[in-house]
Amino acid sequence: TSQEIAQAEHVSGNRLAKPVIAVADGRFVMAVLAAPRHLSLHKLGTVLGAKTVRLAHEEEFRSLFPDCEVGAMPPFGHLYGMDLLVDVDLTQNETVVFNAGSHRESVKMRYEDFDELAKPEIADLAAETD
Repeated sequence: TSQEIAQAEHVSGNRLAKPVIAVADGRFVMAVLAAPRHLSLHKLGTVLGAKTVRLAHEEEFRSLFPDCEVGAMPPFGHLYGMDLLVDVDLTQNETVVFNAGSHRESVKMRYEDFDELAKPEIADLAAETD
């Protein structure tokens, strides 16, 4: 899990960038959140102006990431032909950590550098917590 990766990397789960693949009006999108956070499909749909939004099943998107192990894709949706959105909370970190295509390798970089490379849309995407 993302939290296990954060623990293995000795970083807070709040700094671990977790890609979540959703289907919005029939197209795949990548939403990136801090590991402990959960995606709000309602918020994602509102940001995208989509009528229908749901989580994608691994079998649906496995072929979109041919160079990655399932569940270990890096948070660079544009490289894979999909919109990329990042939860605003993740942008508050000086550095972020994310999988580098496998469950054995990860990347740590300044959030500012990630933002410059990935050019994500920033939005409030996380579900409210109790």
